[in-house]
Amino acid sequence: MSPDLLFSITNALAMLAWVLLAAVPGRRWVTDIVTGKVVPMIFAVVYVAIVATMFAGADGSFSTLAGVATLFTNRWLLLAGWLHYLAFDLLIGTWEARDARERGVPHLLLVPCLFATLMFGPAGWLLYMAISRTSGPTSMRQSRPVQTL
Repeated sequence: MSPDLLFSITNALAMLAWVLLAAVPGRRWVTDIVTGKVVPMIFAVVYVAIVATMFAGADGSFSTLAGVATLFTNRWLLLAGWLHYLAFDLLIGTWEARDARERGVPHLLLVPCLFATLMFGPAGWLLYMAISRTSGPTSMRQSRPVQTL
């Protein structure tokens, strides 16, 4: 299988997971099983397989930006980096959906945060943090500390 084909397959899986997360975030089977475990686990297994077989002989490093750019000239390692993004962004989006459900953040306010997290990772998380501080019956102003994944 080529990295391009695997990219297409994993992207389609990620999009399906994000659609489920945006459409039915209140369903525990979505956040507890599909987006909270199964899909990130698939990404993690593929990631580990790529890194285990491709990283040792690769040019580049993580010590400089130029070294990272060199690592990512290897299409397999570029795919591994993309899977890293897909997995962690989905886990953060899942946390947002769970937290919004617990805090009573309106769904219409959650959806833009999920989209921003999908597209821009940390910026989406910041948006969610701002919205959850001020929205819902148990906003962060009034309630418990934020729980981890």
